[in-house]
This record gives sequence, structure tokens and C-alpha cells, in this order.
Amino acid sequence: MKRINEFKKLYKVEGAINLKTLKTTYRELVKEWHPDKFLDQDKKDEADEVSKRIIEAYHFLVSIAPETKESNLEEYTTTITQSQVADYHHKSMLLEVTFTDGTTYEYFGVNKNLFLKFINSKSMSNFGRRNIFNSYTYRKSKKATVMA
Repeated sequence: MKRINEFKKLYKVEGAINLKTLKTTYRELVKEWHPDKFLDQDKKDEADEVSKRIIEAYHFLVSIAPETKESNLEEYTTTITQSQVADYHHKSMLLEVTFTDGTTYEYFGVNKNLFLKFINSKSMSNFGRRNIFNSYTYRKSKKATVMA
């Protein structure tokens, strides 16, 4: 949640994310902070770091935008209903779940109590579907790898 709020603040986003507005703001920020605009090496280095942060924030916010989630809803639904939980990691308020289809999703705002219930449940997949997968902000963090 901290990262979401930090990135929204950088892009001055309040409420739901609009991809068109986000793209416009992204272009403005990239122009403003492009390292080639600065002659002083210290300013160039600072601009380089800020540019990287702008790009990271843009990709992150696009991945959690309602439009993105809507366009990927069918794939997401298939993953959470037909695949089992293969692996998981919890740090702070972030739960990362890898499914048996190889896809990994991050769920934001999952507290330690809920995480403990998740890992101690009879079926993590069923518990996740009922309590986490459709209740928390999520994003796809890794795509399934195809084995040849």
C-alpha cells in the first residue's frame, strides 16, 4: 500500500487510475526529468534516478489500473479458479502468490493475521478465493514461463 500511495502521489493521482491521464502525466514528467536536459553532472545523476522512478511508477500504476485489470479479468479468473497455490511469500503487507500455471500475483494490504489464516487453511486456494484474491488490490508481477 505504501508503494501504491507513493507512486500515486508522484503522478498526482487521487482515487481511481485513468490510463489516458496517467500517460499524459508520464510524458510530462519524463520531459521534465530527462537527464539530457541538465549540464551539471550532479543534476544529471539526480535526473537519471528520478527518471527511473518515474518509469517504475508508471508501469506499476498501469498494472493496477481498473482498465488493465478489466482487460485481464478472464485470464486472472482462469488462474485463480483452475490453478492451485504453488508458492507464496509475505513481507510487510504484501502477499506474493505463485500459482501452478506459473503466474505470480502480488496482493497489497494483506496483514499478518490474514496471511497466517491463509497458510494454515485446509486449502490455500479455496481460502484465497474466498478472502484474498478478489478482495485486495492485485497486480500480475510475473508471467508464466513456457517450457519448450
